[in-house]
Amino acid sequence: MITYKGVFTALITPFDENDQLDEEGLKILIERQINGGVDGIVFLGTTGESPTLDHEEQNRIIDIGKELCKNRTAFLIGTGTYSTQMTIANTIYAEEHGADAALIVTPYYNKPTQEGLYRHFKAITEASSLPIIIYNAPGRTGQNMQTDTLKRLMEIPSIIGVKETSGNISQICDVIAATKQNRPDFRVLSGDDDITLPLMALGGDGIISVISNLVPSEMANFVQMILSGDYISAQKAHHRLLPLMRAAFYETNPIPIKAAMALCGLPSGNCRLPLCSMSKENLLKLEMVVKNSTEINHETQICSVNTH
Repeated sequence: MITYKGVFTALITPFDENDQLDEEGLKILIERQINGGVDGIVFLGTTGESPTLDHEEQNRIIDIGKELCKNRTAFLIGTGTYSTQMTIANTIYAEEHGADAALIVTPYYNKPTQEGLYRHFKAITEASSLPIIIYNAPGRTGQNMQTDTLKRLMEIPSIIGVKETSGNISQICDVIAATKQNRPDFRVLSGDDDITLPLMALGGDGIISVISNLVPSEMANFVQMILSGDYISAQKAHHRLLPLMRAAFYETNPIPIKAAMALCGLPSGNCRLPLCSMSKENLLKLEMVVKNSTEINHETQICSVNTH
């Protein structure tokens, strides 16, 4: 039974030198995540550059993910768009193709009202029985899902959690308090690596992580420390990982994490336009962060890598 607690990697999509989907590289990354002990993998999220993938590529990623994740780790698919009907279609497809849950971002650009957000997610649950984790990312969507709206949506059993990326600790406190009172089984997951510890210390359940693309076992161990109540060890792990957590957002995600993975010799490739290569200045800073972390070097075996 999937508890939806722990570390869920928002997986990148690797491309080859011709900017095409690197299927073999994707398989390597999936196996590496599973061997690293993550609790689940999210495909076709923002970190996976889903807006730049065509339908054929998305379908191949789903097929590969389903095959490798089955009975090994939770298999989640990002299905959200700014169209309710398109999101419904994507979610039904994900359900039909073996997803354990859908991660659905709040509609972006068109900025629906709070009532519109409620009706959007309600309509999805009426069309599909797939468990849904709401993704609240106001910095990307331009609209914050307010806690009162989330409380209404908690009344729908198939909405099982929220990925909270507001960066507002006060709001996160309110969300966690609401879940404890109204839906103890409802999961609150961080969408920001650097607030994993405070969110979970407040009663949250885990992280949908970017840096676990690079350090899956480090993040899995870190989160397990928190879940087991070993906060002293968790604090040490937090501070050890914090430089990488910050470096992963030197520029728009997933530009830095793909660059870091390339430094480590892992399948990644460039980001597709409109995202472009990392600036030389930030790349040098990122390289120093990666090389200065002995834990990362140990896990990814990049001590001898020279990119220049």
